[in-house]
Amino acid sequence: MNEQQAIDRAEEIIHQAVDGMSPRPTLERMGHAPVGACIARDDHGPDDRVQVTLIYKLTGVPGAEAQNLVRQARDAWLKQGHKYNSSGEVDWSSSFPSVYMRTGPDDFWMDAVTGAMDRAKGEGLASLKVSSPCFLPPGKSKASGATPVGPAAFEAPSADDPATRRALAHSSRIYDALQVGSAPTQPGEGLSTVRDESGASVHHTWSTWTVRRVPTAEGPPAVVAGHPGEHAVAQVATSTTGAVRVAVTTPATGPASAGV
Repeated sequence: MNEQQAIDRAEEIIHQAVDGMSPRPTLERMGHAPVGACIARDDHGPDDRVQVTLIYKLTGVPGAEAQNLVRQARDAWLKQGHKYNSSGEVDWSSSFPSVYMRTGPDDFWMDAVTGAMDRAKGEGLASLKVSSPCFLPPGKSKASGATPVGPAAFEAPSADDPATRRALAHSSRIYDALQVGSAPTQPGEGLSTVRDESGASVHHTWSTWTVRRVPTAEGPPAVVAGHPGEHAVAQVATSTTGAVRVAVTTPATGPASAGV
């Protein structure tokens, strides 16, 4: 698999969920360029692997429809033969259900999540996320011994840039919350500026020390969250080694502060 194939497949999975929805929502993409360092890699893969992650908000529909959209995404993915990545049934009695699934045999992971907008009224905002398996970028091979791709493969942002300060401020709060020291910078980690058709973003990735091995039959757990005011996106994932990998992305233009 290469970068374009991963993006095309992720987009296909998104549209499998959305194209038959009623009411039909508008897809609003969140986050940075879709290709980034593999934040949940384990010891069995080379450090220069990357993965594709696409996140879309489903906008243009009433907030009361969010749960219905998540259910429709689930039904569409099941119709395509995709499977739950957990054995537990979704709690549809909740106003804000979430669905976690995966494809086979290519093993893309996706979720449909309802974020609360007005808890009193039960109104939410549905979002879809698809992550590809990790893969090697062009010119890399497991046996090549080539130097892994690091942040220098992108633009190096200025330390005084407001977007850089926002990204680092969000990273610092995650660091404080984890209460685990950061590990030495790994290949592919650090600060970079990424440009794509949606504009420029500052990307900051880092990882903690390995704390303990995390056995899990369903893959490493991960959390993705967005900051509504700044349109920043944070990803926190544990690898099977026990290390926690963090990625924060913020648009290169935006508000001057990084408030919670």
